[in-house]
Amino acid sequence: MMEPVQTGEAFLRDVASTAKTRDDGFRTWWLGQSGFLIQWRGHHILFDPYLSDSLTRKYASTDKPHVRLTRQVIEPDRLDFIEVVTSSHNHTDHLDAETLAPIIATGPQLRLVIPEANRRFVCDRLGCDPDMPAGLDDGEEVEVGAFRFRGVAAAHNEVECDEDGRCRFLGYIVRFGSWTVYHSGDTLWHEGLTGKLVDQGIDLAFLPINGNRPERRVAGNLDGAEAVHLACETGIGMVIPCHFEMFAFNTETPELFLQTAEATGQPVRVLRSGESLSSREIPGR
Repeated sequence: MMEPVQTGEAFLRDVASTAKTRDDGFRTWWLGQSGFLIQWRGHHILFDPYLSDSLTRKYASTDKPHVRLTRQVIEPDRLDFIEVVTSSHNHTDHLDAETLAPIIATGPQLRLVIPEANRRFVCDRLGCDPDMPAGLDDGEEVEVGAFRFRGVAAAHNEVECDEDGRCRFLGYIVRFGSWTVYHSGDTLWHEGLTGKLVDQGIDLAFLPINGNRPERRVAGNLDGAEAVHLACETGIGMVIPCHFEMFAFNTETPELFLQTAEATGQPVRVLRSGESLSSREIPGR
């Protein structure tokens, strides 16, 4: 099993070391799969965390075992400083009750940002108050604490909508201070995606690179080359890849991602689980 750069107390000390910084810079940590923590001026947002072994246990006796590749960075009930958590869609590695319920329990003022189409499912799974989540649809915006969110339709594998035409899969463009960050959720490159991103001035994007292989029998994502080309076409400042090195049956190496970035000149950074990036590392900022 792969070891994170830091776990437990060491991880929490690292986060706390810059929590009181009040300049406009930010830090982000990769927590594995599609989970990222952003810290800005003492505020913290957590994107799509998966911090349990719920899927490993669920599929242990099936023909699709979810064998974990990387050890967990932190126990979710230690994250009592989080103000906002996102879920991009209802798949368990993006909406995990064993992760989210402890985080919600430690922070009664915490808000959850979700696709509005998923509100009933989310609240049933988490046992939370139906009014607690802030719901979004494609193109809609909402301000939650220090962060402003904009919904972006995602295709996993299709752009799927509920009976009211609201997207069940979303990415989020998030603005805070002078920064704009995009977390795509799980998505393929679909019609209209570039148009939704190109004029947004995105400084940093978190994009999946595990690809879309039918033999895995799960919905797919961008591969490494597609993630880089999407960034190039939409003017994204830097890309951090995700959705790899979590489950043995559904992973990729970042080799294609890095090769394509070198060929195109697109700035990228590959993090190890538990590792952080400072906004000072983003070119042009």
